[in-house]
Amino acid sequence: MPTTDTGIPPAPVTLAASARPAHRDPNVLRWLGAYTASMVGDSVYYIALSWAAVQAGTPTQAGVVMAVSAVPRALLMLGGGVVADRFGPRRVVIGSDAVRCAAVLAVAGLVFVTDPGLWPLALLAVVFGTVDAVFMPAVGALPARITDSDQLARVQGMRGLAIRFAGVVGAPLGGLGVALGGAATAFGLAGLLIAVSVPLLISVRVRELPPDDADDVSAADDVDDARKGARPGTGWQDLRDGLRYIRHDRVLAPLMLAIALGDLGFVGPLNVGLTLLADERGWGAAGMGWVLAGFGTGAGAASLLLAVRGRVPHAGRVAAVAILAGSVAIGALAYVPSVLAAAGVAVLVGLLAGLSGALCGALVQTRSDPAYLGRVSSVSGIVSLGLAPLGMPLSAAAIGLWGTGPVFVVSAAVCGLAGVCVLSFRDLRRAELPKVKKKQEQQQPKSKSK
Repeated sequence: MPTTDTGIPPAPVTLAASARPAHRDPNVLRWLGAYTASMVGDSVYYIALSWAAVQAGTPTQAGVVMAVSAVPRALLMLGGGVVADRFGPRRVVIGSDAVRCAAVLAVAGLVFVTDPGLWPLALLAVVFGTVDAVFMPAVGALPARITDSDQLARVQGMRGLAIRFAGVVGAPLGGLGVALGGAATAFGLAGLLIAVSVPLLISVRVRELPPDDADDVSAADDVDDARKGARPGTGWQDLRDGLRYIRHDRVLAPLMLAIALGDLGFVGPLNVGLTLLADERGWGAAGMGWVLAGFGTGAGAASLLLAVRGRVPHAGRVAAVAILAGSVAIGALAYVPSVLAAAGVAVLVGLLAGLSGALCGALVQTRSDPAYLGRVSSVSGIVSLGLAPLGMPLSAAAIGLWGTGPVFVVSAAVCGLAGVCVLSFRDLRRAELPKVKKKQEQQQPKSKSK
């Protein structure tokens, strides 16, 4: 079996702790605080990096510095999933945040005492991308080690709220740091925020989940295969075992395809496409800001719904319907007559995309065997962060040739194929999230022991 997080000995998770819903569990809340601090630190870091790069070079050179971290992240993320499964996600997340904190603070000191030019900034970006390649799969694998399977959907909603909070708070904090003391102050603030996550993560209690923890959503033969594939081998063997595990799973394999299609159709219109649409309609930066705010509001509402409710029945079918309805809304976004109407449609897009994304993430969490969750998370991440961004330059070029309307419609059709994919595979269509256990049911083993 993969090694546990023995580098920093965890306390055992008691029955009383796991009997609480995730949003009231101090152990989960410590993890959430660490994750939020790290994400806000990331947002501040990107503001600081972009400002320092623009000050040190040309806009083209600054763009290269900002983009260079994507290369090691895309190339190494599959290996990062192997690392997370082999050494334990908690240890990997703690180590990753420690390295990122040290790297950012080192550059903050360098920028403070001298004008280092672009090379240290590019090196920092490469370090961040390399560490992200192991950090992201470990982050995806950690929730299953800190709470019960019936709480993972709720944790997915809480994670979505943390991401939205970081997006709203991080940019103004980064701008404030730059205004007060330049890039050095902003880098220092980013490093301190990331540093906050380390002691919180050390205090998080983890456990090694038994393979049958996912029995509610996994077939017995899949669990048996996972046990066989979990024997330690070389890194390449572990990677092949993980890919084989996904390929042979009747839910995960089509789910990865659906995630790829959904992100590929979604990223172009809601990033570069929205900027070009605002410019074409004369909405300006303020109008684009209102549309983005509408999207963020809808996505945050979806995360809040899942965090509070804890479970959505018929998860596979609901995800498919949300994807299909969201794709229609994406296509309609290019034809609305005003900024106000566009913001309203963006709320709907955010709500539906947020709901479908959270449900797909929760299905990944609950369907995957714990021995493979890091590798499954890495494949999901490489699909979203490696393949989906390719749609941005393609969307920009296509809009230049044919305009926003046709490109938004085609992108919406690609996104809609994700919903068709979910409906086309019976096991994925019928996939359910584990039922949230009542407190009495969770305490039943304890009463029997008496």
